[in-house]
Amino acid sequence: MNPLVPLFILISLPLAAIGLVLATDQGIEPALFYASVKTFVILAVVAVGMSFAALKLAERSKP
Repeated sequence: MNPLVPLFILISLPLAAIGLVLATDQGIEPALFYASVKTFVILAVVAVGMSFAALKLAERSKP
């Protein structure tokens, strides 16, 4: 298993709670909620890509 998976889960839980508060709060503009979701998705994709690249580089450097 990739070592970033538990870290991703650990970070996702509070972010999901914040997202739930943003989604249910009547004073929050929906655009703010969608912008925060898009930002989280983009950062997650970048993190997965970096993890995959590091994994491939580590495999390539093994004798």
